[in-house]
Amino acid sequence: MLVCDNLNEIQKEIAAACEKVNRAKDDITLIAVTKYVTIERAEEAIEAGVLHLGENREEGLLAKYEALKDKPVWHFIGSLQTRKVKNIIDYVDYIHSLDRISLAKEIHKRANKKIKCFIQVNVSQEESKHGLAANEVVDFIKQLAPFTNIEVVGLMTMAPFTEDETLLRNCFRTLKELQQTIQQLSFNYAPCRELSMGMSNDYSIAIEEGATMIRIGTALVGNDK
Repeated sequence: MLVCDNLNEIQKEIAAACEKVNRAKDDITLIAVTKYVTIERAEEAIEAGVLHLGENREEGLLAKYEALKDKPVWHFIGSLQTRKVKNIIDYVDYIHSLDRISLAKEIHKRANKKIKCFIQVNVSQEESKHGLAANEVVDFIKQLAPFTNIEVVGLMTMAPFTEDETLLRNCFRTLKELQQTIQQLSFNYAPCRELSMGMSNDYSIAIEEGATMIRIGTALVGNDK
């Protein structure tokens, strides 16, 4: 299907989820996850009206940036190796996977501007996923105070791939509660206004539980794998 047709359906789902919990649909930022599709398909997403693109590998990000430049807002959404920070830092607006001090140090060192970062939280405690345990996040954020090139704009998680709605809701709700805890601490370098959660299979539930950024790949741009 054309991206514009997929986008139209997703926007209807976003609006329905927002209406269900009395939220404004404009509060939701849609990130097109283009890691498995061509530059042409990513460009089609931009032409359809998507303003944010997400990549999870250095090679994919740099190739698409070379073609698309500053047309979209760029999100790095994958696990980021410390040694690769210098290669991508000038091309991203957001990093969704900050989860260790060594990475924070490198981002701070390499950045020429303030980088908007999400703390990645492994709420589901799956061994296959990166991220901090929920009970580690507050102490971790306190340790980020010296790194003035980092702004902690929010928290990110990936829920289990499941149709168990109760499990999904619990995962997203835990992240929302953690976000509220951090906001109450009033760190000026960590306003933590955003929640990056929800993908193609669970974004409606994520929105109902407080997501402000949803990361959609297959349902929006497809999958060339």
